[in-house]
Amino acid sequence: MTTGDLAIRPAKASDLSGLLALYRQLHADDPPLPSGLAAERFAEILAHPGMTVFVSVSAETITSSVALSILPNLTRGGKPYALIENVVTDARFRKRGHAGALIRHAFEQAWQKGCYKVMLLTGSQDPATLKFYEGCGFVQDKTGFQKRRPAGI
Repeated sequence: MTTGDLAIRPAKASDLSGLLALYRQLHADDPPLPSGLAAERFAEILAHPGMTVFVSVSAETITSSVALSILPNLTRGGKPYALIENVVTDARFRKRGHAGALIRHAFEQAWQKGCYKVMLLTGSQDPATLKFYEGCGFVQDKTGFQKRRPAGI
């Protein structure tokens, strides 16, 4: 999909360095992945059924990304559901509609695959971030829980 100078497409293997740069902005405290491990993990992601990382590109620069996972289901008439993760926009391109365009594209993909819902969790408490997600059409009407892996396991 192309809108003006913004193109949206699935990520490809050659996008790895651009994605890693974006993810450093998302989780600045994470240690960098060794290049071999990063390439291995990204190859797994690209080959994983139902998972797509979408990127927005402007002037050959990856400006934003969204990971969409479509998961099979035995409830809701067997309709799958989708999960969006790792939403990030390069700081130089924020407030220009890139992430919103990606999320709308992810919705379209989920609906085409027959998903009955799309979920997104955020750790952000920033009112602007929450308002952004509401503006994309998300409704905050569920309670989310998580459990992190304990240290040493």
